[in-house]
Amino acid sequence: MTIVLIAIALYLVAAGWLVVSVQRGDEAARGWLLPANLALLLHGATHFLAWRSSGITDLHFFAALSLAGLGMAILTAIVGASGRMRALGVVVFPLAALTLLGYALYGHASKPEPLDWRLLLHAWLALLAYATLAIAALLAIFLWAQERALRRREFHRWLRALPPLTELETLLFRTISVGFVLLTAALLTGVLFVDNLLTQHLAHKTVFSVLSWLAFGILLLGRWRRGWRGATAVRWTLAAMVLLFLAFFGSQFVLELVLHRAS
Repeated sequence: MTIVLIAIALYLVAAGWLVVSVQRGDEAARGWLLPANLALLLHGATHFLAWRSSGITDLHFFAALSLAGLGMAILTAIVGASGRMRALGVVVFPLAALTLLGYALYGHASKPEPLDWRLLLHAWLALLAYATLAIAALLAIFLWAQERALRRREFHRWLRALPPLTELETLLFRTISVGFVLLTAALLTGVLFVDNLLTQHLAHKTVFSVLSWLAFGILLLGRWRRGWRGATAVRWTLAAMVLLFLAFFGSQFVLELVLHRAS
């Protein structure tokens, strides 16, 4: 628990550092990277030590949620270190800290079932896809807020922490493209490696995942063929992300925490 508390504190320090640098308009500030990277290392170490202790990779609800938070935080640190969208850390780092705390408090209640390498591959691809597309959803919210502020001629200080509108939109669609490829790979490995979707209570996850995949695919096609952007891109991104959240965590929450059944 000590490692968890230190990681949470470091996440909050990194987020606070970013808030202060945004308020001061210090776009070159990099001091947040050190506490952020240390938090990432400790977050990952928490899962590694738990897996080594049990001998089993735990990917149940709170563990998966924490790993998704870790993935989002890693992507945020990478993007922020390049000088783009460091403001993401203000949202993502506290969120990662919250998911880690949930895992530390409630993630070790039951012994996880062992998974073979094929199901582990499918699960890791799914988590990577979720983390990437969750970042895309946050970018879409930032894009909506930025467009709304500019239309109203409300030049808030936080706008200076965001890249220009066209650059933010380009980053959004690049992130969606990467996430879409990962989600496609996750669905393909699921089809190949999961024997009986109905018996394993995975039919609902598959339906929501496919619907989300279709929504993201339509958005990318609309961007390519019709130049979709702005509010249209934001609506499609958030709708697809809601479907993906229901696929990954909504159904898992009901199965594990409400019905007390293995997913």
